[in-house]
Amino acid sequence: MSVRSVLAATAGAALFLLAAPALPAQADPYETVTVDPVGRIAADGTVTLSGTYRCTGGTGPVFVSSSVGQRSESVRHGIGGTRAVCDGVEHVWANTGKPTPGSLEAGQARVEATLMELSPQGGLLLPRFHATEQQDITLTKS
Repeated sequence: MSVRSVLAATAGAALFLLAAPALPAQADPYETVTVDPVGRIAADGTVTLSGTYRCTGGTGPVFVSSSVGQRSESVRHGIGGTRAVCDGVEHVWANTGKPTPGSLEAGQARVEATLMELSPQGGLLLPRFHATEQQDITLTKS
């Protein structure tokens, strides 16, 4: 397949997703995601964030994703993702990632955690958000 064909297919899929109806921000008030008040930065720059989640049902794979930012509200760094088990029981999640060197340091930070399902809709897997949480935390050196 040529690069032009791949780009055309990608652009078409993006337009289709933009035209899709908005999905609900939260499917069930019983579904939750939390962020622990302390995150860790290892000597090599690897960041670890954690918390808990609870979800029910789901027809596609569900993940807990997280991002963290400091200094600027508009700059966030994705910190891994964890596969979730949606059985109605509270579970622990922990994500690790290595952002751009020097972009994060010990101190105050803002974390966003999202519990999101890739839900089959019309032959495509579209995001369905089960829960989301924003939390101010302290990043500590570990």
